[in-house]
Amino acid sequence: MRPDEWAAARATNVAAFDDPVIGDLLDLLRASWCWEDELSFVAVDPATQDVLGHIVFSHAFVDAPDRIVDVLVLSPVGVRPDVHGTGVGTALITQALQALAATRPEPVVFLEGSPRYYPRFGFEKGHDLGFTSPSVRIPPAAFMVYRLPAYSPTITGALVYPDAFWRLDAVGLRD
Repeated sequence: MRPDEWAAARATNVAAFDDPVIGDLLDLLRASWCWEDELSFVAVDPATQDVLGHIVFSHAFVDAPDRIVDVLVLSPVGVRPDVHGTGVGTALITQALQALAATRPEPVVFLEGSPRYYPRFGFEKGHDLGFTSPSVRIPPAAFMVYRLPAYSPTITGALVYPDAFWRLDAVGLRD
C-alpha cells in the first residue's frame, strides 16, 4: 500500500465490515509499535486505480518457552462490498502471503477466522502446532496459523496480541 492509498484502504475495510470499530482499530494499529507500512497490502482495480481490498499484517509476539518470538497477525482483511465474490479477496490474501514468505523473517502468521475459508490458503489450527490463543473467546477451530519459511516446530506458546485489539475489544469472533 502506498501512503496515498491509506484513506481508501481504511474506508474499504470499514465498508467491508459495516463496523466503525474497524476504522478505529486500523487507526490504533497504524499509530502503534506493531505497524509497518510494508505489511499493509491493497488490491487495486487496474483500470481505475480504485482500492478494492485491503489486508493488514501487524507485529505480535509468541510467548515461547525459551524466548519471545516476533510473529505476524492478519487482521483485518476487507473487500469492497460491490466486488465480493469476484476473487479479489482470494487474490489479495494469496499474493500477500507469497510476498511475506519471500521477504519476512517472522516464522508464522496468525488469524482468527472462518475454519471453512482460510485453510485453502494454508492456514492450520494453531492448537495443533502447539500455540495457545490469546483469548478464550476465540473458538479453537478459528485460531489459525500460517507457516512462513522461518517456521520451526520448536516455536510454541501463547500468542500475545498488540494492545490495539484489546483496547477496542476486537478479540474473539462475534455472532
